[in-house]
Amino acid sequence: MTYFWTVMAYDWFVAIRHPLHYSVIMNPHLCGFLVLVSVLFSLLESQLHNLIVLHFVYFKDVEISNFFCDASQILNVSCSDTFTKNAIMYFVGAISGFLPLSGIFYSYYKFVSSVLRIPSSSGKYKAFSTCGSHLAVVCLFYGTVVGLYIASTVSQSPRKISVFSLMYAVVIPMLNPFIYSLRNRDINNALWRLHSRTV
Repeated sequence: MTYFWTVMAYDWFVAIRHPLHYSVIMNPHLCGFLVLVSVLFSLLESQLHNLIVLHFVYFKDVEISNFFCDASQILNVSCSDTFTKNAIMYFVGAISGFLPLSGIFYSYYKFVSSVLRIPSSSGKYKAFSTCGSHLAVVCLFYGTVVGLYIASTVSQSPRKISVFSLMYAVVIPMLNPFIYSLRNRDINNALWRLHSRTV
């Protein structure tokens, strides 16, 4: 999912930075290639997690009280030394989190620098509102993932870990269509009517 958001950030960047050449740059072949690369990187990352988890020794009859068994959850119940576990988790976290996030930040840095050069304030507002939904989804996802990893290292409370896992595995993907549809004028008008009725 994170690699796909990096591709989406690049798409927004091309749409704002080179609007007249967008259809030439983002042709169907490049779009297909970018989606294929993001899927392959996601598969490679999941296989890396599987290989890491399979190389450790675990206690018998240990129950993980979570509906979603992340690699960090499984490594916490291994009986190997903690230095190796922590080093591997930081390495995998750096690869799977830092690379896509740095691509997103770079795209948004270029995007913001391009938007600030637009002379009219209505043009700036339109450009920022176009990418605001994507940035909101990325911030929600990465915020809950960081919260999950901090909660799993600070406290071993199964309830907190389950809430964070539920947020980033179920709730945020369900919110994606709603957040992206907030740009739609009909949805905005319906929300304002609903808000005025309740108030």
